[in-house]
Amino acid sequence: MIEYWSYYHSKLINATLDHLQLVTISIILALVLAMAIIYVCINKAKWLDVLIYFFSALYAVPSYAFFALLIPLTGLGSTTAVIVLTLYSEYVLLRTFTTGIRQIDPLIVESARAMGMTDKQVFFRIQLPLAAKSIFSGIRLALTSIIGIATIAATINAGGLGTILFDGLRTQSVETMIWGASLTVLLCIFVNYVLKWIEKFALRNMALD
Repeated sequence: MIEYWSYYHSKLINATLDHLQLVTISIILALVLAMAIIYVCINKAKWLDVLIYFFSALYAVPSYAFFALLIPLTGLGSTTAVIVLTLYSEYVLLRTFTTGIRQIDPLIVESARAMGMTDKQVFFRIQLPLAAKSIFSGIRLALTSIIGIATIAATINAGGLGTILFDGLRTQSVETMIWGASLTVLLCIFVNYVLKWIEKFALRNMALD
């Protein structure tokens, strides 16, 4: 294991950074889309439920099949991978964000409106802060999910840690497979740790405000 690292550490580091970049771009796009959907549909429960069901149906599509469906449109590479990972993230984000917002006491929202707040102010100053724990929980779940799914993206030349795993499978190298799997798990742990720190910092600031 140590000998493998000494020979191929640059390859392993580059694959990890590529994987992180792929996942980061996807989750940011998914967050923007989820926030836009919830903002537009916050008072249209049926529309929001329909969209959640739609994205849950997409989430049920196997990743190999999803990649194959998009390749004729967007080709091989990271663009297709980002689209698929973004759509996979969307169901988890919408579900958890919506649950958090719907658990807010309606009297709090009505009181805010009675004080003269606009819908925009209520959404950003009341609903999002009160649903912050659910939002961060959804982000962690989505990231954990797509970090694993992103390894499959190596089959469409999107790079990442999947290249290490599939190289190991192709060459029957146990060391290579162990390094690929280990780095994927470590990346997942690292990302969750960073998100927990950000969540703690954000919630503390909200409490002070």
